[in-house]
Parts: sequence; structure tokens; C-alpha cells
Amino acid sequence: MKVIIVGGVAGGATAAARIRRLDESAQIVMFERSGYVSYANCGLPYYIGGVIEDEGELTLQTPQSFRQRFAVDVRVRHEVTAIDPAAKTVTVRNLTSGEVWEESYDKLVLAPGAKPSLPNFSGIDEEGVFTLRTVEDTLRIKRFVEAKQPKTAVLAGGGFISLEMAENLSNLGVQVTIAQAGNQLMDILDADMACFVHNLLRQKGIKLQFGSRVSGLACDDDGTLLTLLDGQVPLKSDMVLLAIGVTPDTALASAAGLRLGMRGSIEVNERMETSARDIYAVGDAVQINHLVTGQPSLVSLAGPANKQARIAADNICGGDSRYLGAQGSSVLKLFDMTVAATGINEKTAKELGVIYDKVVLGPNSHATYYPGAQVMTVKVLYEQPTLRLLGAQIIGGDGVDKRIDVLATAMQAGLTAVQLKDLDLAYAPPYSSAKDPVNMVGFMVENLQAGLFKQFHYEDIAKLPRDGSVTLLDTRTEAEYQRGHIEGFINIPLHTLRDRMAELPTGKPVYVNCHSGLRSYIACRMLAQNGYDCYNFSGGYRFYDANHREAQFGEQIMKQAYPCGMEK
Repeated sequence: MKVIIVGGVAGGATAAARIRRLDESAQIVMFERSGYVSYANCGLPYYIGGVIEDEGELTLQTPQSFRQRFAVDVRVRHEVTAIDPAAKTVTVRNLTSGEVWEESYDKLVLAPGAKPSLPNFSGIDEEGVFTLRTVEDTLRIKRFVEAKQPKTAVLAGGGFISLEMAENLSNLGVQVTIAQAGNQLMDILDADMACFVHNLLRQKGIKLQFGSRVSGLACDDDGTLLTLLDGQVPLKSDMVLLAIGVTPDTALASAAGLRLGMRGSIEVNERMETSARDIYAVGDAVQINHLVTGQPSLVSLAGPANKQARIAADNICGGDSRYLGAQGSSVLKLFDMTVAATGINEKTAKELGVIYDKVVLGPNSHATYYPGAQVMTVKVLYEQPTLRLLGAQIIGGDGVDKRIDVLATAMQAGLTAVQLKDLDLAYAPPYSSAKDPVNMVGFMVENLQAGLFKQFHYEDIAKLPRDGSVTLLDTRTEAEYQRGHIEGFINIPLHTLRDRMAELPTGKPVYVNCHSGLRSYIACRMLAQNGYDCYNFSGGYRFYDANHREAQFGEQIMKQAYPCGMEK
């Protein structure tokens, strides 16, 4: 059996290695148009920033090591330019010599990946304008940074690559501005969670410019790059990174007549088979099933690509493996913050018409009496009335990755939100609390379902009446209250509430908040058992403060800006 693999990195290289482990006699030929067959794509920004010092650390396998270990004929700088499914041949071009020939196959695996989305901009070829997808891209940026020592950079886009580059360039002393067409970074997050990311970046000196759609690039007379924006003053910088997103690289598949899906991706079945016999496709270029929504989706992540490649290899070698889909579990390091998500967010749930509820909590990463505990913000969505877990977002420091993985596993295993309380999770003071944050989610949902408390959310605060028809209560200490509080909320600290309960009018709903939601929950239980109709603020004052500061910052920018977008 002769297997040709088009593309290396996560999908192609994994498929080749798995095929060899299953079939020692197979002839495996891999064509990769770049100069690198298998590299750490996710580590590229950290080499530019100097966190990864050795260029060789980016290369997981070389053509020579791959050939020695797996007996795979790896040919880098070779591009497959055409596929003939009927004749079962591919046309190959040696990018070094220019030689062109046809190569036959019994089985074909397509792993072309995705390419940076590049609208029809002017000025893309200007010196100092980059995209970041391959090792070659990384080396070009690294050489530019070392040689030119840029003082300023504009990053177009607000996804993973842009934020990782923002951190690494900032650590090199570069003044970074992120230009984003929308009103937030990281679309995987809801706006009320993304504000924590925004606040951190501003604290680190990174400028965020929302509502700024890049329309082109140009070079000023003095050599300064101009990032052109729709209806706004251009941004000046020494370098520009275009990280607007990625597009499935499927021109080859399209020309061969393979059936395509959303955004031009390659349509495959659960066996990773395309519409053409004996042709498989894996990785960022393929359309898959979203495990939460059940709808077609694109998930450009290394984990799904590796799993898909393994399944395609199994089936090529006579097996019957199935890929069920992905739910987009992801994690990002941003300075000293960790941002993680899995499943869908509120925006997606609303677009799909899903009936859902949510909880927001602020637990510590481990026992507070053990040094180093860090607060994390956890947001979990679940379907009503089934309690099916829909998605989770967590922002914090230590322990975020562990909790998102537990929640992702629970989702895929079909656990309900309430069943999270029963998970038997490891505990020791340096690592967790006896009631782990994931367990706490389950306890909260159980209490909500049992009617032990009701809640209100950040988006409800502005709509709460301030005419005396409801009671707005802050149960933090007097010192906490003096440092900042929600307008209209009176302060009765929790430890004095039993003695001062008579100060609260009966017959009026009571909306209660504290720092994290715990003291206000206890207050709600006191009040409810004394005849009050109580609502607990989801997320607490810390959550409110982060969102309120973001809203105030946006208002300030609007007040300081001329109609053309220039700041006063």
C-alpha cells in the first residue's frame, strides 16, 4: 500500500507515524511545501519573544529523524499542485529545482491546514508587515525584530496569535496597539469575561483600539508603516502583524472536485473520508461536528488535528475508527493570567435559541490558608430544563487549566451541571480546596434548582429601580464598601445583618451583593427564612468592578475622541 500525505505539522506527521506503527510494509511519502515537516506551531510567538531561546526547539522532527524512526519518505519544499482522484495521482513540484512530476497513490491524506486570512489589502508586501503561521514566518519576524529593534507595533486582530505576540513584543519593550474590528478580544469569551483580559493588557501598557477595521497598509515618507482604518486616523508603527484569523487552505481540494463545507473547508465523514474514494482529510482544513451544538464547525486547534489524523490512519490500515467532533477546549497564557474556555458562550447560545442559565463564581485556586492562592473567575452555562452543560470560561492564574479540563471532560461524558457536585477530585491545600471550584459549580446549580436562592446578573444591575421599590443591599465590610460600591446599594455587613434586619423594609424584593457571591448567598438564606424575597448577585462585586471599569473606559474614549477618531 502506497500512502501519500500532503502537509506535515500536527495532522500529516501524526498520520504518517500512526500508519507506520500499524503497517510496517506501507510505503509512505509526505510532501510538505515549507522547509519544516513537524514543528511546534503554538510555540512560535515565544521564540520571537525569547522565551524559547533555541530555534531547534521549535522543530519536533526533521525529515532525517522522521525517516530514521518511521521509514517515511519526507520531502520538504515540495508542493502538491493537483489531484486526479480518478487516476489516483498527484502532481508534485519541487520548489527548489522546479521539477514537476506525477506520483501515484493507493491512499491519500490531505493535511493542508489553514492560512492567515488576508483580505484584499493594499500594502501587504511592505517591509515590516507580517503574518505568523509557519517557522519561516517566525524567523522573518525574529530577524526583523533583532535587526530593526522596532519601538512600536500594530497587531490587527484579537485572537490567540495576536495576544501571544502582544505579550512577547511587550516583554521586548515594544509599544503594542491591538486594532480590533469588534468590541472585544477573544471571541470565545463573553464580553463580561473578556473585560478581565482587556484590563490586564491595559495594565501592561498595551493599547486596545476597538471598532477599528483595518482597510489597508501604507508606508509614510519617513518609512513608518501606516495601518489604514475605516473612518479613522491611521495608526503609525514600525511593524504590523496581521492576525485577523485563518481560512481553510483548500484550493487543492476544491480544484480536485472534493465536496466542500462551511467557509470552503473540506467536508469529511466520521471516518475522516472525503467525498472522493481513498482520499482522507484532517486538521484545520476540515469541517467537523461541534459536540455541543451538533452543527458543522471549524476548530483550528492542534488537539483535534492529532486525533483526526490518528483516526484517518486507523481507517487507512483497515480499522473502523470514528471522530465524533470537538467542543473547542482551549487555553491561553497571557502574562501572569490564564484564560481558558470550552463549549459555547452566551452569544452562541442566544444565536441558536438555546434556553440556558448560568452561574458565575470567584473561588480560590487552592486553600486560602496555604500561601499563593489566586482568585479565578468561573462562568458556566447549562441548558434548561435538562441541566446539560453547554460551556465554561475561566480566567485566573494557577489551576485554571485543571478546572477547564475537568469541565470539558464532564461535558463530553454527559454529566449534568448538578452532577459536578459529586465529582471525586483530588485535594491537598497546595492544589485545591476540600470543595473544589468545579464542585462549587454543582452546589450552586443544585441550590438554584431547589429554590434555595435566586440570582441576578451584571446586565440586570442598570435596570434595577432606584425609587425605593426594591432594597439594594451590600453585605461587605464597611471598609470594602468605602473603597467602592454599586450605586444605590446600602451597606449592612453580613456579620451585623441578623441584628439589623429590621432596617430592611418587608414586602420588597432584596437584591444582595458581596465581593464574590458567598456572603451575599448566606445573607439571602437568612433573609429568605425571615420572609424576604431575595436575589443574589452572580459573580460578586469583583466581577461587577471589572465590567464597570471596562464600560467606563469605553465611555471615556468616546468622550475624548473627535468624530474622526483622533484623541484630544
